[in-house]
Amino acid sequence: MKVKVAERGQVTIPKPHRNKLGLTKWTIIDFVVKNGKLIGCKHTIDDAIIKVRGCINLGMNTDKFMRMIRGKNDYK
Repeated sequence: MKVKVAERGQVTIPKPHRNKLGLTKWTIIDFVVKNGKLIGCKHTIDDAIIKVRGCINLGMNTDKFMRMIRGKNDYK
């Protein structure tokens, strides 16, 4: 697929390619130039905390969660 470089140097990665590579919002891509070609590689994160951030859904907001862990019984 061909894409056009925008005025500010930006390009849009076509959706089928993003889906195939698992590129989501805020994914970091490392770019290198090899033999006159631009190669983009998905950056992998080795930090275990960052990998799981935001994946737990407790069914309550932060205030209710804090009251629950502090022993207050009004979190229902």
